[in-house]
Amino acid sequence: QVQLVESGGGLVQTGGSLRLSCAASGRTISTYAMGWFRQAPGKERDFVAALSWSGGSTYYAESVKGRFTTSRDNAKNTVYLHLNNLKPEDTGVYYCATPGARTPGWRVPRGQTEYDHWGQGTQVTVSS
Repeated sequence: QVQLVESGGGLVQTGGSLRLSCAASGRTISTYAMGWFRQAPGKERDFVAALSWSGGSTYYAESVKGRFTTSRDNAKNTVYLHLNNLKPEDTGVYYCATPGARTPGWRVPRGQTEYDHWGQGTQVTVSS
């Protein structure tokens, strides 16, 4: 069974940085796309970033482009999301996810329905 566990969230001031980790078990992630989503209080869950499993392609939401970076360490079976220059509107619960089946190696899925496995989430709070 595929399990994803996020960690690294916390309370940070505006302009600060965090590194979120997503440790996977039950699957070797080297041939699976990985994605990140977040949910702000009282709002729907939104796409943040995604990473293909071949070629290192990434895609970011416009609101985080240039500030966030996602990467993977296949040896550790772990995906990362680096959050830089944080803003209060970045506050929310961050989730990592992976599709239930392999997608083309170049593909960076953005839709929530393209992901079947989800972590429990980690809280990120950015103070003014």
